[in-house]
Amino acid sequence: MSTNISELSGRKGLKENLFEQLGLLAQETGTPSTEQLEKLAADFLIGKANTYGSASFYDFTREENKGKKVYVCNGSACLCAGTQPSVHEKLKLHYQENEIGDMCCLGRCHENSAFHIDGINYSGSAIDHLSDLAKNKETDRIKPNDVYQVKHIGTKVLTTEAESISSYYELLKLSLQKSPESLLEEIKISGLRGRGGAGFPMSFKLEACKKEINITKFVVCNADEGDPGAYSDRYLLEQQPHKVLLGMMLAGYIIGAEWGVLYIRGEYPEAVNICEVEINKLRALNILGRNIFGTNFNFDFKIIKAQGAYICGEETALLSSIEGQRPEVRVRPPYPAQKGLFNKPTIVNNVETLACIPYILSQGGKQYASIGKGKSTGTKLVSLDGYFNSPGIYEVDMGTPLRAVIDDLGGGFESAIKAMHIGGPLGGLVPISKINELSIDFESFNQAGFLLGHASIVCIPESFPIIKYIEHLFQFTAHESCGKCFPCRIGSTRGYEMMNKAQTSDYKINRKLLDDLLETLEIGSLCALGGGLPLPIKNALTYFEIELSEWMVQ
Repeated sequence: MSTNISELSGRKGLKENLFEQLGLLAQETGTPSTEQLEKLAADFLIGKANTYGSASFYDFTREENKGKKVYVCNGSACLCAGTQPSVHEKLKLHYQENEIGDMCCLGRCHENSAFHIDGINYSGSAIDHLSDLAKNKETDRIKPNDVYQVKHIGTKVLTTEAESISSYYELLKLSLQKSPESLLEEIKISGLRGRGGAGFPMSFKLEACKKEINITKFVVCNADEGDPGAYSDRYLLEQQPHKVLLGMMLAGYIIGAEWGVLYIRGEYPEAVNICEVEINKLRALNILGRNIFGTNFNFDFKIIKAQGAYICGEETALLSSIEGQRPEVRVRPPYPAQKGLFNKPTIVNNVETLACIPYILSQGGKQYASIGKGKSTGTKLVSLDGYFNSPGIYEVDMGTPLRAVIDDLGGGFESAIKAMHIGGPLGGLVPISKINELSIDFESFNQAGFLLGHASIVCIPESFPIIKYIEHLFQFTAHESCGKCFPCRIGSTRGYEMMNKAQTSDYKINRKLLDDLLETLEIGSLCALGGGLPLPIKNALTYFEIELSEWMVQ
């Protein structure tokens, strides 16, 4: 990460964004040309190596993406469902092999068979009706073509019926009559913790950023929901966008920011389109811009469409990405609250976290804190995949038994499974024998040696080999690593090679060597990608030792 490039990229602000230009240049052929990258470097006063380094990193701008016309989801849920080989074969009836690429993940985990054509995602039975897809193309761009359950147990914080814009933003008008300090105090009282995985108290970030003296600050919504199996952020962006937008505006008022940046993953094109439509509605009602509701509060939004990189879910890599730099993880301190986007004070929070703010400021911090269990206050959205009889998005009070989520909301499993990967690729691998011991809260999972994370649930069926799933996790990490630190970049590749070799030859995995590799990843990696990967693999080695024994030697 270069602070000089951060400054140079920031000279043109958000309206003419370097990263956005890279994406636009890739639209026609799938990758920018060398001439285009050189011109872009000259326009932004940076080196040619910088624009090439960035373009060559992302799935949708790198040279390998050239000529791709259709993409098949290769996320964990679709992998375990076993639907994707058939999808690929059916696409080959209409496309050349070199025109078919991969995407991970499309957020269609509830029905699988997911693929992407011409800026639109499809799933379920759509693969059997390829010739009919064009008929609804324009509608599908702003209204997702899939349907899933949305229900709750306990308090409805995020799944309430959407109000009219004018009615909903009365909260903003009332909040602007209060001091930022009083609003911050409510968030402190609420105990709201980050819903993206780490569970870090949001009020800490807000307070740290608020204390910084700078005329330019940013609120960044991390909508790069790359965890395979998770589609709760997608639900909020597509069906509850104003909870997110209002949450960002309220956060902006608290810290003194005039810009909100929504960094939305390229794999969610409908979410990008829907948010653009809703932001334009706010502009038409004069709820964005200068002197909002006749006050001194100024605020506007910028949507940045990501270009395919899981690592951009890490907040500092995300900031580098917006700046047009190669999205490598930054060393901290300084933290984004002190030195973030374009070297300015910035708060970065995920979609679900920001969407909780309107409820807290309308109902009060004490009311929010009364929901949940212990330090895990409020509610949590849970994503259930296609192995449940009733897959979908479910909102539950923190502390709700995992068994209630599976049986009462999900309707139980439709077929025999042996484990659930909960919380994304870096979450815990939970055997079904542990279901009754867990509840949906941070402490329950941590104390049992797992991680709640995004609270997505990907089921691993009885017939799916655990060693194949471990291979998938190593391969995923190797592909998504930013490459800045050796333990993650090299260690994930070596782990994949180990697992693959054991399945394709008479090679036996040396358990001590594997344990050493996991330890190196865990303590030596710069961020949670390499550092978090060992957790589900250690879970697998603990709970599926007998199954894995045929591939290992002590």
